[in-house]
Amino acid sequence: MGASPSVPSPPNPELNKPWRIFDWGQKKDLKEKLENFSTSHPDVKDIKILVAGQIGAGKSSFINSIESAFQGRISSRAQVNSADGYGHSFTKTLNRFTIKGGGKKTPFVFKDVMGLQPIVLEGSQPEDIINAVFGHVKDGYKFNQEQALTYKDQHYTRDPELSDQAFCLVYVIAADTVEFTDDRLIDKLTIIRQRLSDKGIPQVIVMTKVDEACPLVGKDLRKIYSSKKIKEKMELCSAKVGVPLTNIFPVKNYHNEIDTNDDVDVLILKAVEQIVHLADDRLEDSESY
Repeated sequence: MGASPSVPSPPNPELNKPWRIFDWGQKKDLKEKLENFSTSHPDVKDIKILVAGQIGAGKSSFINSIESAFQGRISSRAQVNSADGYGHSFTKTLNRFTIKGGGKKTPFVFKDVMGLQPIVLEGSQPEDIINAVFGHVKDGYKFNQEQALTYKDQHYTRDPELSDQAFCLVYVIAADTVEFTDDRLIDKLTIIRQRLSDKGIPQVIVMTKVDEACPLVGKDLRKIYSSKKIKEKMELCSAKVGVPLTNIFPVKNYHNEIDTNDDVDVLILKAVEQIVHLADDRLEDSESY
């Protein structure tokens, strides 16, 4: 009898060493630094950060996860829709969320917008997101999928104060579907990116659902920077949207947990630290634009 053919071993999903160095024990330090952060401009008490993303990617859950990390308990102030994740945006209006930490409000505010969709007259319009970043859209504005806000509308602010403007835009992209992102959606992101880049507004990608995209990370979140699959997906995000890898942060949102977790928290807090510092750098340079 001949020898049975050998079955090739599956490729190793893990790199020999992490490609990004990450300190998993820095949660307490990050939290304290962010709680004691102060803005670089005397006229701006809290920095505005706009969060946008495709429907179902987890942008509202990201905001909830930030507050959960600070509060030490699961928060759900930003409402999410688990029943129809990729059908329609659950967020209909421009909402603001002040994050509380250490018994006080932190000096940064996250703004949530209607989710983006590939189809032209569905989801939030690129012009609305651009105007929201520049402070022209009042809180509570109900998004119109068929027409962007105009200067004639009562929710339009013609001459926004510096404190009304957002100084960083966060794109939330799901790791488990990034390769299937519709080109029409990428076109919308490109329009937004070009307009904001012209004004020096930093842009960051928060890549969610890493545990669903990679079984290795699903079992052990600390494998996130040694996972070949996550690295490939981050590189794909960078290539599609044009955001450098240094501004891409993979995270796991809270979605079915009833208690917080230090590893989940530290990834969230590190992303927030980078976002806040990028926003404050832009705020500091605001007089040159």
